Amino acid sequence: MFTFTSQDGVEIHVHAWQPAGPARGIVQIAHGMGEHAGRYTPLAEHLAGLGYAVYAGDHRGHGLSMHAGPGHLGADGWNLLVADIAALTRIARERHPGLPVILLGHSMGSFAAQQYLLDHAALVDGVALSGTTAVDRLLGALLDPAGRTEEGGSEGGGAFAAFNEAFEPARTEADWLSRDEEQVDLYLADPLCGFTADGQAMADMAAGAGRLTDPRGIPADLPLYVMVGDHDPLNGRLALSDLLVSRYRAAGLTDVTYRTYAGARHEVLNETNRDEVVADLTAWIERVAG
Repeated sequence: MFTFTSQDGVEIHVHAWQPAGPARGIVQIAHGMGEHAGRYTPLAEHLAGLGYAVYAGDHRGHGLSMHAGPGHLGADGWNLLVADIAALTRIARERHPGLPVILLGHSMGSFAAQQYLLDHAALVDGVALSGTTAVDRLLGALLDPAGRTEEGGSEGGGAFAAFNEAFEPARTEADWLSRDEEQVDLYLADPLCGFTADGQAMADMAAGAGRLTDPRGIPADLPLYVMVGDHDPLNGRLALSDLLVSRYRAAGLTDVTYRTYAGARHEVLNETNRDEVVADLTAWIERVAG
């Protein structure tokens, strides 16, 4: 674990997992909204066992980087969150010069990765997007004209409540995450999970979503991996993830891999078929890292 200071003075806490021997590549993880990097420990340990140095920062307003309350990103916080991810990539490259870097973003982390690709694609050798979607379409459905979430507030509710509607009558308010009840219960019991970004952060994210609709300018040969469940409420039974992938292909990207998992919900890395999901992701990482 280490920290670095963001542009506005926020201390960003970074979880790190190192291989037993010399590293053969770097995997950087950008977690989702209302969670933290520690939840990716099983994947990180798996990758470290294969020789990868793994870094995962707790985003501002999340986990150990929660500087001003859960989900509060601060002034211009969304753009600073993306800048923080790029800053961590640079730190990882300095620590392991010459090694390939793969960025894995989940959910909100994948939205940040989409923006990162527009401004910082030269920093990475491949990008994987998990639980992702066409952000403009998703937020357009969730936000009212004033930029507020449908139910407002940052504690639970709001967007997350809307996502759970597809699974009513539901066992819990987080059934939308996974079919694995144990994983859902672990999430609900975690004091660092279960909140949404505040209204300003959601509005800032929505304001930047228009840029993501036209991803031209990303290097055509940059490997991109998209993995989603076909019951993930963020992508409308694949309609929005299909749209996202089609945008990247139309922009000229030639190495796009699109994996969909039948019956899986939002957190494919915590799903009942997670062994299959991790094996597929690992095979792609191994190909990209060479």
